[in-house]
Amino acid sequence: MIPTVSNGKLTATSYVVLGLVALLGEATSYDMKRLVGMSIGYFWTFPHSQLYAEPERLVTMGLLEERREEGGRRRRLYSITDAGREELKDWLSDPEIPPIEMRDTGTLKLFFGNFTTPENVRHLAERQLEAYERESKAYVELREMFGGVSGIDTQLATLRQGEMVLDACMRFWREIAENPPVPQ
Repeated sequence: MIPTVSNGKLTATSYVVLGLVALLGEATSYDMKRLVGMSIGYFWTFPHSQLYAEPERLVTMGLLEERREEGGRRRRLYSITDAGREELKDWLSDPEIPPIEMRDTGTLKLFFGNFTTPENVRHLAERQLEAYERESKAYVELREMFGGVSGIDTQLATLRQGEMVLDACMRFWREIAENPPVPQ
């Protein structure tokens, strides 16, 4: 039986897996997890366990092929099929983009800040600044790690976006730390 494709059944994680496998050529779920940890994971969060379940589903749909190692741990190696590459291209050419989803616990706490003191809001802002500064250092390390690598211009563009977002967040939280809103 030849698997059939129905892109109505594909999720964002499906496209993450297709894209990662296309980038890597052939990959295990662990390979994908490692790449997510130094790239997509900075702006797209999802349970990494999906990187182990989703490839099998995509194999049954005919979008990936699976090869087992002969010896050793008999790892599953995935590669993208022509149908998978076409599905990825169709998704990338689709102009429909949902609004940005921001899930930030610090911002959520700030929203309810009128139930605490300005001093607690100041402490929240200071903690947020510390966290963003640590993340900013990680971005610098990534830029240095991949600085001389060619052919990854679009991936480095996402790193630049991350740096700009972090910069805006640090400016925002610095302002809140210096002048916390006072409930009226």
